[in-house]
Amino acid sequence: MGGIWIIMIAMMLASALVSWTLKSKFDKYSKLGLRSGLSGREVAEMMLADNGITDVRVISTPGRLTDHYNPADKTVNLSEAVYDSRSAAAAAVAAHECGHAVQHAKAYAFLKFRSAMVPALTVASKYMQWILLIGVLMIQSTPIPLAVGVLLFALTTIFSFITLPVEFDASKRALAWMDTRGVVTMQEHGMAKDALKWAAMTYVVAALGSLATLLYYGSMLLGRRD
Repeated sequence: MGGIWIIMIAMMLASALVSWTLKSKFDKYSKLGLRSGLSGREVAEMMLADNGITDVRVISTPGRLTDHYNPADKTVNLSEAVYDSRSAAAAAVAAHECGHAVQHAKAYAFLKFRSAMVPALTVASKYMQWILLIGVLMIQSTPIPLAVGVLLFALTTIFSFITLPVEFDASKRALAWMDTRGVVTMQEHGMAKDALKWAAMTYVVAALGSLATLLYYGSMLLGRRD
């Protein structure tokens, strides 16, 4: 159990470090204007058009680093710092989110799998913490609630790991398109790649953190059975 606690603390520290680095990189690259002069919105609309996608809207969403693609209403949601910005960071983020739209249009297998998991995950996340709490409190009398909680948490962990290839593939599509289209120079490509790398690292750390937590509850359950 002690070893798992060390791993969990290490994951928390890694998550904080990655989050700080991502914000630092984004702030740095947001101050450097693109030679092409394109805004995040224009980059997104151009990438969608080049991929023959005409049923996806590009809209502005409040907040910072809140950019995402919504497959339900087919919208590329760009944060205020990306939508109108004409920087390497904005171009990278906008193209990455459009990468998800391209995945959706091309029925990318991992995206389909992740989307199929969302309904079950929504239900699981609603009750999981309460079931785990009950399971920990009742572990001396019965292992059943904790076992159910571990199974539900395993579902969220699987979702976290399925998310990784989805995110890496979206970045790969974004960088390849920006190079082909001439949206970025060689130097700007390096900035965009670096920004997307650190954005992807947040998902890696989240997945590893979820796995560490799953191992913690799993070891508690196995300890009860022993």
